[in-house]
Amino acid sequence: MPKTIKVDVWSDIACPWCYIGKRKLENAIEQFEAKGGVVEVEYHSYLLNPDMPVDYEGSQKDYLSAHKGIPLMQVDSLSDRVKQIAADVGLHYDFENQIMTNTILAHQLLHFAKSKGKQAEMKERLMAAHFVEAKHVGQIEVLADLAAEIGLDREEAKAALESKKYLVDFDADVAQAREYGITGVPFFVLQGQYGISGAQESTTFLNAFEQISAD
Repeated sequence: MPKTIKVDVWSDIACPWCYIGKRKLENAIEQFEAKGGVVEVEYHSYLLNPDMPVDYEGSQKDYLSAHKGIPLMQVDSLSDRVKQIAADVGLHYDFENQIMTNTILAHQLLHFAKSKGKQAEMKERLMAAHFVEAKHVGQIEVLADLAAEIGLDREEAKAALESKKYLVDFDADVAQAREYGITGVPFFVLQGQYGISGAQESTTFLNAFEQISAD
């Protein structure tokens, strides 16, 4: 087996399939590492809706109807389907109270956390806050609180967001996604050369890990 299989993940905090895909990837990694393999994951920024305001005046249902063109009568059934798939991997989405917001600051916080060696913890905390706890992940004060919860310095995190210090890293991720031709997330790049699109089943990731190891 190679010493480490590198997985680069492009995703957005506000993407429900990205959180589901994260869990399925983690399940595959657990199985692979139980066999002696090693996987390293790095998260990269992707903004699904750059035009989303920080303080969106409406519900998740309003957003899907108005901005995605989904008839209101279909939104509930669509959301119920996604909630069931999420529940199957242990996630309990709260779409009814979810606060729709621009996630560019959350992405910058992820880069700050990466600089401190806590990107994975920050990614999990942000997605849980947005999808499960219905917190406002577009506001600096909330983001600083979440950073403190995983052991980062709250004031340092807040200062980094206010200064936009990590905006250049966000832009670099978006540019790399464009270079790879990524048009939707989640998108997984294994060993810098194998792409997997969407929240695939854990077996898809596991088979890919094993194939890379065999090669």
